[in-house]
Amino acid sequence: MLDLSGYLLGVAEIGLLAGSAWLGATALRARLVPDLAGAPAHLATAVLTVASLLWAAELLGSFGLLDPVPYLLLVSAFGFGTWTLVRGWRGGRGAENGPGAPARRPPSPRDRTRGRALDVPAAVALAISGIAVVKFGLEAKPELSTGMTGFDSTWYHGPLAAGFFQDGDTWSLHRIAPQFLAWLYPANAEVPHAIGMLAFGRDVLSPLLNLGWLVGCLVACWCIGRPYRVAPWSLALGAIALSVPALSDQAGEARNDMAGTFFLLAAVAIALAQRERSSYPASGAALALGPAAVVGLAAGLAAGTKLNFLLPATVLVVGAGLAAPGGLRWRSFAAAWLAALAGGGYWYLRNLVHTGNPLPWITDLGPISLPGPEQALGGREGHSVLGYLTDGAVWADWFLPGLREGLTVLWPALLAAALAGLVLSLGRRADPALRVAGLAGMAAVLAWLVAPTSASGPGGMPRGFESGLRYLAPALVLGLAVAPIAPAARHLASALRSYLLPHSGKNHDRKGAQAPDPRIGRWRGVAAALVALLVVAVGYPVQRHYLEHRYADPSFATPGLDAAFGWAQGVADARIATTSTRQYPLFGRDLSNRVRFVGEEQPHGGFTAPATCPQWRRLLNRGDYDYVVASRDRMEPGKPAYPPSAAWTRGPWATVVLQVPPTAVYKLRDRLDPSGC
Repeated sequence: MLDLSGYLLGVAEIGLLAGSAWLGATALRARLVPDLAGAPAHLATAVLTVASLLWAAELLGSFGLLDPVPYLLLVSAFGFGTWTLVRGWRGGRGAENGPGAPARRPPSPRDRTRGRALDVPAAVALAISGIAVVKFGLEAKPELSTGMTGFDSTWYHGPLAAGFFQDGDTWSLHRIAPQFLAWLYPANAEVPHAIGMLAFGRDVLSPLLNLGWLVGCLVACWCIGRPYRVAPWSLALGAIALSVPALSDQAGEARNDMAGTFFLLAAVAIALAQRERSSYPASGAALALGPAAVVGLAAGLAAGTKLNFLLPATVLVVGAGLAAPGGLRWRSFAAAWLAALAGGGYWYLRNLVHTGNPLPWITDLGPISLPGPEQALGGREGHSVLGYLTDGAVWADWFLPGLREGLTVLWPALLAAALAGLVLSLGRRADPALRVAGLAGMAAVLAWLVAPTSASGPGGMPRGFESGLRYLAPALVLGLAVAPIAPAARHLASALRSYLLPHSGKNHDRKGAQAPDPRIGRWRGVAAALVALLVVAVGYPVQRHYLEHRYADPSFATPGLDAAFGWAQGVADARIATTSTRQYPLFGRDLSNRVRFVGEEQPHGGFTAPATCPQWRRLLNRGDYDYVVASRDRMEPGKPAYPPSAAWTRGPWATVVLQVPPTAVYKLRDRLDPSGC
């Protein structure tokens, strides 16, 4: 449990980290995209803030130095240093008006009146998005009483984050269960979990992080429609897409689909926010590279989060250059590409160094052979949706029921509207940036179609199809968010707006326009401070409840694993060997247990489970373990109750802690004799 002082210390650390990073990001945003204002400006600042937190963690983690004090000092130095440097660069006259800044177009009547009154469409959209947030929060609530129970959270998201936290190392390969080469996955979404662990020494923030990514996605949806005056429609449709059952497993879990979707939507929103800038003055031409860099950064962050974002991120990076003014295309492309590498290239560079291949899942490119682990991917049998497209039986038995369960009974309308939004974005009358958004969405669809886990399972039985719809979700959300931007949709929205608000748009001349009341900003600051204090006050009893009940009485795995997970909550500072794919609960309540899947490192980053008793015992001796959790992942009819590793461990040197099929836990009292098998 965290006492009050420990809790407040963690809150203070998170506040300093976020505040320092936001301060530096605000200065960078004002330099790179000075024309942005309002929600798009805050969105760009958020992207830069997350990037700076990741960069600091990656820099320290590359040398095994990711610890609370060095991390806090580095982030603070970056934030305050960047803010001071940019202010000095501008001659102390502010980020918006310093020398070299582009000429800003004078505020139009529409700009001056925008946001001063909450109209009916905006109110409805905010209500729908509020329902989406509440729904997501209610879906996350059970995990606050049980701990994260999702398969992927307990298989690799949680263990990778806990490994970063324990070892202070992001560069080395944290080998987990040998399935899908998961220890080589990009990990932008796992680092924030590790940051929360650094602050609190516990994972109290982990069940709530995806709620933050959801809110970011909603803000990005609003910003996508904002330049076209259809922000409420984009927000409402995006909120509906983000609420489909296929994304419910993100709530309260460490899954990374919501984080990747945020970065993708943010890249599109920032690109579209530049559409009102018709040209760049000569004195500020170099600053045209700023928007491309921020778009590229957001796209790179998406690619560094999950593999299925690689293709749409590439489209966005290329498009950021093509959509730039004619004389700056090559430079804009270079800026976008370099920024994308900064956002996500770290993990692929790590893979290149460790395996000789940035994408070690791909070892054959036609006649070209690439290095990579020579081992089966393991896990579920891989199949893609594309491979089943013409299989009527699979459609009837799996795809249609899966679409109905994963996207609700309205799935035909949702998919049709999203596809229409993406296709219409490619029209000749569309802005270049909007065409890029449409292409990125289509690329996300293609990535889902060809993904080997989009229809995983035995041949003709794609049991993983419904779960794999989360790979389609980014395209669904983006397609619905851009759907109102099409000319026909905008005409309809304008007509509805005129009907609902017959006097809107009238009397908006310059003479009647008024500057925003400065008191509004002050009241917003007071309200934000009060909300923050309320969150901190409520957070204390919530985290105590969470830590008290976390994996105390688990019931989400096999009976044996559930018993082992509950047992581990009373163990601290132990070295635990395991054969279980799901291993995160074994790290213990305070995350002090060192948990390792017992395996042999192979060339090019490979990792395989031992096949013989002598090999098993040598690996146990090498790891100097205190406990062994030998288990199967599931009850399998016709197979022994316990895995072979249980018999390989049994002996006078091992004391049985618990035995519940298919799991046996032993306490090791001495080294095991490999010759005594």
